[in-house]
Amino acid sequence: MSVNFQHEAPCPISQLLELVGDRWSLLIIRDAFYGVRRFDGFQQHLGISKKVLTMRLNKLVEAEILKKELYQSRPDRYEYRMTIKGRELFPVLLTMVRWSHRWLVAEGQETIQLLHKDCGKTVEPKVICSHCDQPVTAARVQVMPGPGASREAVQAFRKIVRKSETTRKSE
Repeated sequence: MSVNFQHEAPCPISQLLELVGDRWSLLIIRDAFYGVRRFDGFQQHLGISKKVLTMRLNKLVEAEILKKELYQSRPDRYEYRMTIKGRELFPVLLTMVRWSHRWLVAEGQETIQLLHKDCGKTVEPKVICSHCDQPVTAARVQVMPGPGASREAVQAFRKIVRKSETTRKSE
């Protein structure tokens, strides 16, 4: 019997995509960072149907990425604000913007710029090690099973690594 590593030990990327991996959820999060707070604002800016917007907002609130706050009574109306958990998605969006600017947009055709408020310069996001301040790249990172991985998941992971190492050596 083969063990599916993905099902034994959920990949953190897969888990994140379950919450925010569809186009509308990411665009709602983007707009929340832009300062959009109200249902009508999201709907107008995104051109999204009320039904889809309601479903995505509810999912983001349930996941505690956004929180719903009453701003008007009779009728009740709510704003959607980023939680700490939601605000920690900002580096993810920065990295997506950086990648898009590099690979999808011609130089000088960028539709947004990211300016650092402290120095006024264009932001170029970087990923650095929290211990030694050196750049983090795929070549400088070793992925290993974490403390929550089952014995079967660790074995399946090792098998995947061995296959990839064998493939690299033969190339």
